[in-house]
Amino acid sequence: MKFVLATQNPKKKEEMVAILGDLGVDIVTEEELGIHVEVEETGKTFGENAALKAKAVMEATGLPAIGDDSGLCVDALKGAPGVYSARYGGPDMDDYGRCKLILDGLKGETDRRAHFETYIVCAFPNGDWFAAKGECQGSIAFAAMGNNGFGYDPIFFRTEEQKTFAQMTAAEKAAISHRGNALRSFKTKLEKYLAEHPEG
Repeated sequence: MKFVLATQNPKKKEEMVAILGDLGVDIVTEEELGIHVEVEETGKTFGENAALKAKAVMEATGLPAIGDDSGLCVDALKGAPGVYSARYGGPDMDDYGRCKLILDGLKGETDRRAHFETYIVCAFPNGDWFAAKGECQGSIAFAAMGNNGFGYDPIFFRTEEQKTFAQMTAAEKAAISHRGNALRSFKTKLEKYLAEHPEG
């Protein structure tokens, strides 16, 4: 069965293929199909945004589509940046600026609890769909540390590993991250779906 990823990010394909490769499914990107679907992320939750992306790309291609949405939620900031994680601070701000904005917003704050969250939604042309969720609990460091990863990784600290995400190797991060957890859950659900629908 062929699935299209509702993303312009080639790294997400690598990640998806690495997890789903042994299921014998064919993963393609929008770019590989020669399309670009602009989806307005109007959802109030990660799940709603992931579903909007999957449904729009499924309708545009006629293929089962996989959409995802992720973000950082900081307790002391009332869950911000949340669904606005990629746009926090405005469209012109870069990752460094967004990390600084979070650190500045927590100056003098002792409650630094935070978590990352990912939702993955798969939408099928026959109306079927399912979702998988992944979370990773941590806290906001007092300063950015590490050069790996992207986004908020330099300020997301894990007490268990005594490292930020940006100080971890890709393998260390994948073993515990919200995306890793969501992808593993997604694989289990997709495996079950494929077993129940062998005709595709």
